[in-house]
Amino acid sequence: MTAVTAPPLALSMGDPSGIGLDITLALWGSRRALGLPAFLFIGDPDALADRAKALGTEVSIAEAAPETAASVFDDAIPVLPVRLAELAVAGAPSSRNAGAIIGAIETAVTLAMAGRCSAVVTNPIAKAVLYESGFAFPGHTEYLADLAARATGRPVLPVMLLAGPKLRSVPVTIHIPLKDVPAALTEDLVFETARVTAQDLRQRFGIASPRLAVAGLNPHAGEGGALGLEDNAVVAPAIARLKAAGIDAFGPLPADTMFHEAARATYDVAICMYHDQALIPAKALGFDDSVNATLGLPFIRTSPDHGTAFALAGTGRAKPDSLLAALRLAHELALHEGAAVARGEG
Repeated sequence: MTAVTAPPLALSMGDPSGIGLDITLALWGSRRALGLPAFLFIGDPDALADRAKALGTEVSIAEAAPETAASVFDDAIPVLPVRLAELAVAGAPSSRNAGAIIGAIETAVTLAMAGRCSAVVTNPIAKAVLYESGFAFPGHTEYLADLAARATGRPVLPVMLLAGPKLRSVPVTIHIPLKDVPAALTEDLVFETARVTAQDLRQRFGIASPRLAVAGLNPHAGEGGALGLEDNAVVAPAIARLKAAGIDAFGPLPADTMFHEAARATYDVAICMYHDQALIPAKALGFDDSVNATLGLPFIRTSPDHGTAFALAGTGRAKPDSLLAALRLAHELALHEGAAVARGEG
């Protein structure tokens, strides 16, 4: 009788001139010691082989489908080929390869939404390289939301979660200039971002009653209006709506007192008002092992919380810790979601 295995994770190659190939190779090389969950690498097998040779790494590569990836994984890296337009040179990105980079992401999403892969894990991309080819999205998160909306016919609110061993944090506004944050910050956006976060923490993270600490926008959460009106006019009403919806949310809190150890023990996630308010403490507390997870999608997605690090590509000095954490978290979330669906909660 053939053993039944869970679908593999879909791992996109990211920018092949960055460290995505390096850290993929490093983790597969330690797969047994790490107890690494099986993944299907979606990208160019020749680029992977070339990088292995440059790094002096012995590796076997086998073309595979999602259904055969797990059986291949112990002996070879299973690869679903997406061919590059030109040879990838470590540290020298080319916009000619943008189509393959984007195609690998889209293929991973398609497989996850079809249930052939259990989650999407994305290696880092360089947005500037993609912009040169006409890529119209601010980043991975927004592109994944567009793919999900096109596939389902429904609008999707993507929520960025930075998840580390000491902190989970969510920025309500993401890739916009700081001067534009007050105008972009609305009661509805704060409410919906927090609602999506609470829902995914329950269904995918297995937290039955998540506690949400909500930061204020202004210093001292506005100091009663003396340092800005947004906290009283926008953030506080959103928190009231969350409470009315049965979500354990509290604030607005002064952000400068939210992230020390005793404060972090009082909540499961920090809802922050802008990019750096969420990402600075997350990376300070767990730079090497934090994970970028996108909530609110009809599939699970995680990613390392670092970039392409072109200067490290091909040198053997790239750390795989964050990709390891991303693979493990994706696997864990898939298990939680499967259990929730089995209970009729999905």
